[in-house]
Amino acid sequence: MTDIKIFVSDDVSESGLEPLRSAGFAVEKRAGLKGAELLEAVRECDGLIVRSETKVTTEVLDAAGRLRAIGRAGVGVDNIDVPAATARGVVVMNAPDGNTMTTAEHTLALLLALARRVPQGNASLKASRWERKQFVGVELRGKTLGIVGLGRIGRVVASRARGFEMKVVAFDPFIVPEQARELDLELATLEEVCARADFITVHTPLTPETRGIIGAREFSQMKTGVRVINCARGGLVDERALYSAIKEGRVAGAALDVFEQEPPPPDHPLLALEEVVVTPHLGASTTEAQEGVAVTVAEQMRDYFLTGALRGAVNFPAVAAHELVLLKPYMTLAERLGMFQSQLIDEAVREVQLEFAGEVAELDATPVTRSFIAGLLRNMSARVNVVNALLIAEERGIGVTTSYKRGSVAGDLTPAIRTRVLTGKGEHTVAGALFGQQSDGRITEIDGFRIEATPAGNMLITRSSDVPGVIGRVGMCLGTHGVNISRFHLGRRARGGEAIAVIETDAPLDDATLAELRSFEQVISARQIELDA
Repeated sequence: MTDIKIFVSDDVSESGLEPLRSAGFAVEKRAGLKGAELLEAVRECDGLIVRSETKVTTEVLDAAGRLRAIGRAGVGVDNIDVPAATARGVVVMNAPDGNTMTTAEHTLALLLALARRVPQGNASLKASRWERKQFVGVELRGKTLGIVGLGRIGRVVASRARGFEMKVVAFDPFIVPEQARELDLELATLEEVCARADFITVHTPLTPETRGIIGAREFSQMKTGVRVINCARGGLVDERALYSAIKEGRVAGAALDVFEQEPPPPDHPLLALEEVVVTPHLGASTTEAQEGVAVTVAEQMRDYFLTGALRGAVNFPAVAAHELVLLKPYMTLAERLGMFQSQLIDEAVREVQLEFAGEVAELDATPVTRSFIAGLLRNMSARVNVVNALLIAEERGIGVTTSYKRGSVAGDLTPAIRTRVLTGKGEHTVAGALFGQQSDGRITEIDGFRIEATPAGNMLITRSSDVPGVIGRVGMCLGTHGVNISRFHLGRRARGGEAIAVIETDAPLDDATLAELRSFEQVISARQIELDA
């Protein structure tokens, strides 16, 4: 597998990269590259691993023509242009659990440092001053901790805060009351959290909706003497508004591990305030966390290149490992059905309809839908894959609808996947099912004709009148042109009507052979389909 090249552009744990090297991938690590050097370094890589320093922009993505996967050794992906990566079919992965404990612990460290004024006392004593009375702090016991965002980190912070005998009140519009009771905390509106909390900590991702979630309005609602902590993302707390709130005396102190601009400029006004405790984005900076996120991303990237498994992808639906095992053969079948359909049509696709039955209908079949669209559009877009398939379909104005026949049993009469592709001139339906050990996918229906064929290799599809001599004449033509038939499948609706044949051949047909077949009076159409073996 040395043809797979992984470039690591940030200081990622060496031991964490071992899963990639053990798989035989070529791994190159050069941290700190910028501009033209970075663009040149990513030009031939299949995978790119970054932390927070490298900015994966459209320029970087355009330079990396072979790039198929980006791994973020951490949680946030705001340094990666995810929409641009998705449009190019590049999967973006992160390690959502890797920094949970270490960031939560750093939040608690800053909480304690802020409450007891530890950094100020340390600086004073090291300057040869003994100023005990100047650094009187406050206890955590009995105080109310307001948490904005109850994701993985917010929940760990809540759990540890209760160990300090703090009351916890939280705002998160995506948490239901039942979950709050399980977490042993109280849910409230953002306004209520601001009004009641003695300490407020923020743990949300940075999005257009959450930027400045703690701003001038929120500071005006807080009780005098409140203390604010941000170990999540710079920009969640409005830094100008925080400075004003501290100077006005409403906020007693703040502890910041992150800033809107990193590193912050030396003249940043918050750095000049004694009430503010700062650290240089150390939330994920433990030996255990850095190795953990590197291993997680390396394993995810290894599995993606070896088996196509997608774990930790932020621009692809999350699929549990056991579900992915069940879905994989259906995804393969769907992609082949899509490739088959794409070669049946000559007009622009207007709409796609998918129906799922049996085992696949009991699961979230979104990855199967994506696989079909990727196969269908493969010849229309060089970069289409399961990551960007739905986006490309949307850009082309192709409507995609799905339906599930839950409680059904897939079989000869009820295929696992039925696909309908509508164009401006008509429609084609192709259905398929799995046989054997849940891996041998077959076509079971073409345009209403029941048939069984393996969607692989070279296939000749003919439609003809169901009269004697047609099969023999087609076979004679192929033999005359040196084309060997490996399998022959025939389907018809009624005797003497129209018949369809799927003829698997050892080699593709040339134009002269196809033209001769189409010249036969009884042959309505003859079309060659070429699929990967």
